[in-house]
Amino acid sequence: MVDRGGQSPALRVLTPGVPVRAVALVLHGGAQHGLTTVRPWGLAYLRMVALARGLLAAGGRSGLEVCLLRNRVRGWNEPMLHPVLDARWALDRVRARRPGLPVVLVGHSMGGRVALRIADDPAVAGSCALAPWTPRAEPVEPVTGRSVLIAHGTHDTITPAEDSHDYAVRAAAVAARVARFEIASEGHAMLRRPGPWSRLVAEFTIHTAGLGPAGDLLTRAWTGSGAGRFRVPL
Repeated sequence: MVDRGGQSPALRVLTPGVPVRAVALVLHGGAQHGLTTVRPWGLAYLRMVALARGLLAAGGRSGLEVCLLRNRVRGWNEPMLHPVLDARWALDRVRARRPGLPVVLVGHSMGGRVALRIADDPAVAGSCALAPWTPRAEPVEPVTGRSVLIAHGTHDTITPAEDSHDYAVRAAAVAARVARFEIASEGHAMLRRPGPWSRLVAEFTIHTAGLGPAGDLLTRAWTGSGAGRFRVPL
């Protein structure tokens, strides 16, 4: 089902064949500036279509519904913050359809920044940010009391991995828990080694949504200490 809401963004809903117990909201990437319309055949959006389908396959039997947002325009566009407005619109729709259920945010690149920025919504249990765009001034207050997963490729030349490390260190002071992984030999598009990305997203989402136990990867990251705590290698 696709809910366009008139001139609003598009929300694609992937519903499992069992009663829904939690929702994942998937957010695609974009650019710092841009008012061009996001098309369903755009690479940034298509990348998350595949991830959303994989997430449904991993969590659908446990009652996970997956919603995939397509933004109105491509850019972040400070100070308008179009993708933030679109994501909050999507959260409103999710709450209306599934009142009281926990929501886990999953975003890539600019979508990762959005997933962290809107974590302050009462329905959100946690945010998963993949290769996120997190400038050094990005506020951490929105993830207060939330579970946070960050994953970044060591060969990413689009969004600096050191910026997401800085974000993880700062967020640890306010978040319920923070895990950060570094995926070796992987770039920004998550295409060289798709397995680790998919596994991290599935484990984090299913556990944070209350649908299953934490896997070994998350347990190792959440209980780690020392300088490598936010540089867990994969």
